[in-house]
Amino acid sequence: MGDSNGSGGAGLAGRGVTGVVLAAGAGTRLGLGPKALLPFHGRPLVEAISQVLLDGGCREVVVVLGAGASEVATAANLESFRVVINADWESGMGGSFLLGDRAADPGDHLLIALVDQPGLTPETVERLLARHQPGRITAAAYRSRDSTGGSEAALRRGHPLLIDASLREAVAATVTGDAGAREFLRGHPDMVDGVDCSDQSSGEDVDTPDQLGFLR
Repeated sequence: MGDSNGSGGAGLAGRGVTGVVLAAGAGTRLGLGPKALLPFHGRPLVEAISQVLLDGGCREVVVVLGAGASEVATAANLESFRVVINADWESGMGGSFLLGDRAADPGDHLLIALVDQPGLTPETVERLLARHQPGRITAAAYRSRDSTGGSEAALRRGHPLLIDASLREAVAATVTGDAGAREFLRGHPDMVDGVDCSDQSSGEDVDTPDQLGFLR
């Protein structure tokens, strides 16, 4: 994964970008119910993350719900977004990815985001859209400090992930189980541009109780 620091944006080539928020999981490891419903700045996390994608420049946002879908849809104001339900959410993230892909305009680029990344900002989304290049995948990347000397570690790829419209079919063909786009990314590392977004957040997800502090 190369670190892209130059300006871009020509890669959008006049196409729109559909954001997809993967929010179907049950939050089993966290043990507090669907993470989509975690409170974040006075509203459910799924509502906040979806709005970030819209504010960051996505033309439309598709929200994929699953576990507790009725409860989530009642608690969160999702009127500004397109909501689809993954009835088979227990099979893993892959099914939600494919549902989001199918719900998006076929001519759009696809921005994939996770519902449990509270540090995501509109500025991060804007940066990915601005740096995107034709026929490639643009991924937010983050640096973390090691626990010994405070030196900076190498960039690690994270989310969101901007998939060029020309690659959507190829990526979708590799999606199975809980892997999402992981298999395609592993098989084509030369097609992925990492964009350093460490100044925006750590890029970490809320997976365990000790990470609930990210919601403050």
